[in-house]
Amino acid sequence: MAEKQSILGRIAQLTRANINAFIDSAEDPQKMLDQMIRDYSASIRDAEGAIAQTIGNLRLAEQDRDEDEAAVREWGAKAAAASRKADELRAAGRTAEADRFDELAKVALKRQISFEKEVSDAGPQIAAQTEVVDKLKSGLEGMRAKLDELRTKRDQLVARAKAAEAQARVHEALGSVNVLDPTSDLARFEDRIRREEARVAGQAELQADSLESRFASLEDDAADLDVEARLAALKAGG
Repeated sequence: MAEKQSILGRIAQLTRANINAFIDSAEDPQKMLDQMIRDYSASIRDAEGAIAQTIGNLRLAEQDRDEDEAAVREWGAKAAAASRKADELRAAGRTAEADRFDELAKVALKRQISFEKEVSDAGPQIAAQTEVVDKLKSGLEGMRAKLDELRTKRDQLVARAKAAEAQARVHEALGSVNVLDPTSDLARFEDRIRREEARVAGQAELQADSLESRFASLEDDAADLDVEARLAALKAGG
């Protein structure tokens, strides 16, 4: 009975396991789930062997009870036959022979009573063993369901991990060519172009300023020449 209770306790512990909590606390959930699947599979095999033995013992007990019930009927029939024979002999005046068959009937009845007791004693034991077997079967089904859940969780986890890895690679690839990143090669190249454009524009502006100053100098020279000419004309007229 202690072994059966141990089996029941282990089954109850395994079927109550919170898979999500284990996953959350595990450093490598996939490896953890793989190990749990192996452990569960081994535990299920152990439980199956123990339950098979328990069921076998129950079937033997039921077979013994059935044989005892058959013996009860058999010895009851023998007692009845011996009693009828005794009655027939007594009616015929053969008292001594009748008494002998009555004694045989009593022996048969004692055997019948003995087997009835065996049947009666076996009843509660078989009922208890049947209850244990039912619980073991139920617990085993719970373990198998938990194993299926573990396998499903493992498959989902692997698929999600692969998807996350692929997504990370995509983001990494996109990040390496992010033109908005001021530290990227493209941004630095754009900055160089902008500085070169600004330098060219500055040179153009500087050249424009120089040309305007030359025209201004020419205009000043022309004005001086005009003043000199007028002065010469005044002197000649005077």
